[in-house]
Amino acid sequence: MTETGPTAPATTAATFPTTLANRFRGYLPVVVDVETGGFDWNKHALLEIAVQPLELDADGRIVPGEIASAHVVPAPGTLIDPKSLEITGIDIDHPFRDAKPERQALEAVFGPVREAVKRHGCQRAILVGHNAHFDLNFLNAAVARSGHKRNPFHPFSVFDTVTLAGVAYGQTVLARAVQAAGLSWNAQEAHSAVYDTQRTAELFCKIVNMWPRGG
Repeated sequence: MTETGPTAPATTAATFPTTLANRFRGYLPVVVDVETGGFDWNKHALLEIAVQPLELDADGRIVPGEIASAHVVPAPGTLIDPKSLEITGIDIDHPFRDAKPERQALEAVFGPVREAVKRHGCQRAILVGHNAHFDLNFLNAAVARSGHKRNPFHPFSVFDTVTLAGVAYGQTVLARAVQAAGLSWNAQEAHSAVYDTQRTAELFCKIVNMWPRGG
């Protein structure tokens, strides 16, 4: 017998939600990826952030929306582990990096998220990420450092594609999960906040659309 992938419940167009607010109890899923100067959100710098609110297509399926991103000037007092730069390939001093101070960078990505939350009639954004609490912890640390008062994200709840992909495909590494879902992966572009956000968004949408009303 040939082994096959996960089988989604049979659905019709009528089973898909009419609004994102209905589908996620008033929360708007927004995919986030951060690139950082290390693993400790209490001391290492936030270097890149990208966000991608999700949308509904004409058939009611969840699809990635417009992406917003910012490069970040390391906040005063934060540290950068050189090994992290080897992984991400980030050149802190690159003349075209166009990095913004932490508070301005947060506002550059929070603005589009707040607009999407309002447009979809949601109460708040909920972060979607691969190892999502890593991204949320760095985000919350940057908010606290910069004194930003208009964070649109839920402070502790997330959707984690590690768990979802483990259930759906038996894979927890992002590259392997994306490929198991039949999506494209380019290792040369990985560890960029924008690229990882885009792939995570595609993965999340693929899984959620298999169970339009949660099974």
